[in-house]
Amino acid sequence: MRLVIRIGGSVLGSPPKPQLVESYCSTILSLVAKGNKIGLVVGGGKLAREFIHIAKKLNLSREKQDTIAIEISRVNAKLFSMKLGIDLVPRNINSMISNLETKGIGVMGGLKPGITTDTVAAILSSKWKADLLIKCSDQSGIYSADPKVHSNAKKLDMITYEELTKLVGEEHRPGIHTIVDPIAVRYLKRQRLKMVVVDGYDPTNLIKVVEGKKIGTTVY
Repeated sequence: MRLVIRIGGSVLGSPPKPQLVESYCSTILSLVAKGNKIGLVVGGGKLAREFIHIAKKLNLSREKQDTIAIEISRVNAKLFSMKLGIDLVPRNINSMISNLETKGIGVMGGLKPGITTDTVAAILSSKWKADLLIKCSDQSGIYSADPKVHSNAKKLDMITYEELTKLVGEEHRPGIHTIVDPIAVRYLKRQRLKMVVVDGYDPTNLIKVVEGKKIGTTVY
């Protein structure tokens, strides 16, 4: 199976938690050992948003705010790549796909201003013709409203991309923090790609998704 796994920086922590990174790497390597090919896309999280705030205070443009956040995501990706024993962090989709075809595994961070790592994962999923995109989030799935704000929010087992668009809106901005980036939602909908959003604090959820167990929220 060709899998694209997107791990949110907010899940990893700022700085990333060593035990969580190690657990993810162990889980990913076990999936690769079973014949799966895995493209991992890592976000910058809170630290990236802090740098965006600094860039904004310095009156830097939105493009430059995004650029500094991308570099933070690549540092996180580098940490994973070294632990996984592949070291290289591609800076474009073609190089990433080349790694995936030759090694069966690859890690990357952000690509360019204007898109988040959610969208990077969506583009990779499409170009590589992945079977599934798994989003590892700081929530156990997608809710009817923000569960951190609305105590009566309900977790959704399934949701369409049209319904998800209504939840997350349509506008990108530097440091945006929604369950899935609006630009990525539009891209995934257009490409008809399947995505499962799971609780990212438990890396073994990746195995459960691959095994076909009902977990998190499936977006179709």
